[in-house]
Amino acid sequence: MKTIIRAGLTGLAVTAMTVSTGAAAVAGPVVPRHAINVCQSASFYANYDSAGGPNQLKRVLGYADKIGHTPGAHPVYNGWAATFDFGPNDWGYIRIECIGGYDSW
Repeated sequence: MKTIIRAGLTGLAVTAMTVSTGAAAVAGPVVPRHAINVCQSASFYANYDSAGGPNQLKRVLGYADKIGHTPGAHPVYNGWAATFDFGPNDWGYIRIECIGGYDSW
């Protein structure tokens, strides 16, 4: 009887490993939704530090520069949104109120 219980537990362990491996394979990065900078100019920072705020200014984005952000999928910290700049193709942070014109291009 002990053998049957052990075999059952082994089968459960294998099933649990299969389920968790399958879930990890399905998860992937979220492609940023097309948007534009709706502010006259927006500072684009490389990083956001919870203690000190945005840091490492990369550049200033002009009005209507093509950017990407997916609400609910990409983080926003104290009004600073993780954003993809489609110009040089890199990630950074700008103010959430400067993101608009979703799906306009």
